[in-house]
Amino acid sequence: MEEPQGFFSTGDGCVGDTVTERCLVESKEPVSHVQLACGLWFCAFPLDGNELCVWSTKDPSYQPLILRGHRQPITAVTFGNTVSPLLICSASQDYVMLWSLDECRQKVLLGLTPRGLVLGTLLGKALYLRLSPDDRAAAVCAGNKIFMLDTESRSTLAVLEGHRGPVTAAEFCPWQTHIIISVSEDRSFKVWDHHAGSPLYSSAVLTASPLLSLLVDEKSKQLVAGCADGQLWVFSLVERHHYRCVTRVDLKKKRETFSRRVESRLCSLPVLFLEENRRPRAHGLEKGEDMEGSLPVLSLAPCDLSLLLSSECGCLPSESAPCLWVGSSAGLLVLNLANFELEGVLRYKDFRSLSIQVAGSCAMMSKAGEQKAICLLTSLFGGQIAVLEIRLAALVRSRQGLGAGRSLSVLPRGCVLSTSPLHFRIAEEHRTPPAPQRRSAVRSTVQDQPLVFHSKVRSSGYATAPHVTMFSPKTNTRNNGDSPSRRRSSHGCKEYPLESSPPTRLHKQRVLAHGPAAALCVQFSGDGRWLACGLANHLSLVFRADLTGTPAVFSGHDGAVSTVCWSHDGRWLLSTSLDGTPRVWSLRRAELVLCVGRDLFPKPIQSAQFYYLDAFILCSSGPELQLLKCHIDTSKDEIRRYKQKSRCRPVFRLPTAGPTEITSLSAVNDFYSYLVLTAGRDKTVEVFDLNAGRSAAVIAEAHSRPVHQICQNKM
Repeated sequence: MEEPQGFFSTGDGCVGDTVTERCLVESKEPVSHVQLACGLWFCAFPLDGNELCVWSTKDPSYQPLILRGHRQPITAVTFGNTVSPLLICSASQDYVMLWSLDECRQKVLLGLTPRGLVLGTLLGKALYLRLSPDDRAAAVCAGNKIFMLDTESRSTLAVLEGHRGPVTAAEFCPWQTHIIISVSEDRSFKVWDHHAGSPLYSSAVLTASPLLSLLVDEKSKQLVAGCADGQLWVFSLVERHHYRCVTRVDLKKKRETFSRRVESRLCSLPVLFLEENRRPRAHGLEKGEDMEGSLPVLSLAPCDLSLLLSSECGCLPSESAPCLWVGSSAGLLVLNLANFELEGVLRYKDFRSLSIQVAGSCAMMSKAGEQKAICLLTSLFGGQIAVLEIRLAALVRSRQGLGAGRSLSVLPRGCVLSTSPLHFRIAEEHRTPPAPQRRSAVRSTVQDQPLVFHSKVRSSGYATAPHVTMFSPKTNTRNNGDSPSRRRSSHGCKEYPLESSPPTRLHKQRVLAHGPAAALCVQFSGDGRWLACGLANHLSLVFRADLTGTPAVFSGHDGAVSTVCWSHDGRWLLSTSLDGTPRVWSLRRAELVLCVGRDLFPKPIQSAQFYYLDAFILCSSGPELQLLKCHIDTSKDEIRRYKQKSRCRPVFRLPTAGPTEITSLSAVNDFYSYLVLTAGRDKTVEVFDLNAGRSAAVIAEAHSRPVHQICQNKM
């Protein structure tokens, strides 16, 4: 067997620990825009036009296998789905041929020339090949037709016609093998029943650019189509979903967001660590270097990150989200199909020692349970063919800030620092309260009494106190037994069974207000007995959980109520409004117990809640997170009842990483926790560590639009 010229294996292309160029082949004919094949143990690609080269990825020392039989240049190659025997199908304008790898190797060892089986002749220029899950049928995409060929009888089963442009890709449905899905340059996809030879569904025109690649994910039951303009279209293949569009992903924007996230994590790392991990970046793009205008999706392939993602999220490998490889002319991307976020990005230009900087075709493969992936590349300009070995752990680690950031925990891992703003509560708990000074009863009775001088003094008013009743309690009121405390004890609260499905039927509804007053916020109390509602008509209502009885009304705000929050013990209700004043209400008395003035906040409050077991109040005012120490006292002076004894003072202010406005915050109040989550108008999510009094992490571009609500599991 003749060894191809220019074929060699190398390990010198390794930059860092992410990618290694395993082999490089120089072909006499250009090999851009052809379908490549990358399997579990072998890679197959056209060589010198009409030759088929099979290279072992398991043992690169094996001599590559060269298969000859085509007279025209090979345009598409694919592997079969069965392990034994392993089949390879190749297509050119003259033949569509099927090869058995085991038979070909045996003939080469015997000194014979391996021969392939001709499945079809003169079908045209084949752009894509795919074998059925059982390898009994082959789909050949030639022109605007799909030829279904029988691999056993070598006959034509059906010809699927309907596309108005060249068919660029076709895939069999894994759980319904009689269904095949195709995409075309006419910018649409079609679903066929190749047994009956008839179409089942035809989509509308999706985009202005041709569709180039296709993937059917069995785990998520989704169809992913890649466009020439760098867009991914995701459709649901679940029964009764009628091929509805799930989302559209702009890969260029996703990659820019991914880069900003990595940079934001790097900026928060220590200086020594930054210097160490930025050294490989010397091979990357220089400042001011032009970037590519688009990311054409050349190929799609499943990616197994179950071991890496399961160890990160703490779930089983079978429960991790499915991912896929996205191959483009500029690099490789790993997309998570659960949240449609990038898990890793590999740019060819970041590794200048790679032989191919701009790809014309690519094929990827990652074996389940393995930490490495194989990528087969062809150059867009010239005849270079390269095989890359990618270490998945190093690739995904870039998303995690190169693995140097310390992990964050909602549960505290240490004591409160002496410099922490939360240390105020500890100091006050150990402070001995001063003994109350009692006023003398005699002194209270003798002050401000009139002096009378007579010749015979019988009494001048100093001996006895005047019998004047200024205040008397109301003893004639009727108690109907409907006090909040009695209602709380009489109301039965049942826990919802965890094994039951979520409630879907409407049980009861109540009219909140007779007029155009929308409910802006709702929240259940911690024990699940009460439901608080904030309305646009400046009122707050508290209902029973079953929505029976008359609600308690809390009035006093001068603007729409934007936030309602319960205290840990369920005694107090915190509300914020567009008037800029946080107010604390007593549920038992249905009255105001604390009102914080507007002068403490530079900008209107967007969100507020109780924090640290009701010891503090957290508020967001503009780009600042404010911590208020509050003391609630419901006792009143009998004379000056209008004066509140509750007080509140600012303790700590913490600005966000950027000048953006905080739209929502979330913190645990059921137990001691140091972490506070905030969401900004610039689509960022930031984590604050109040024990250290600083920002702990920033997630840039967490959403595609401004975040309006953030919450966490507080159980």
